[in-house]
Amino acid sequence: MTPIERYIHAQPAAYQSALTTIYHTIKSDLPLAEEQLKYQMPTFYWHENVIHFALFKHHIGLYPTPSAISALQAELTAYHTSKGAIQLPLDQPVPVALIHQLAQFRQREIDANYYS
Repeated sequence: MTPIERYIHAQPAAYQSALTTIYHTIKSDLPLAEEQLKYQMPTFYWHENVIHFALFKHHIGLYPTPSAISALQAELTAYHTSKGAIQLPLDQPVPVALIHQLAQFRQREIDANYYS
């Protein structure tokens, strides 16, 4: 079991499905990324922290870096955001397409930084 899978299994059963969906969505876009826990949050790491997520009392926090939030600002209007965070409400479906966009943006960004 990976560190992220252990994190998910330690969370309340009511939220494990949403967390698993986020995990598999990101993992499908970042197959080379290492799975770690950083700041007590599931983290995908590939040359640098790519994206974190974590369960909180009223939302799932998604942390794709400020650059991703800025680049996809138009797609994030339905969510509470801050400089580096997106809050996904627990009472709404997981926005799989948006998470794909965020992970793919970060992949392109890292590729440009490390392979150009």
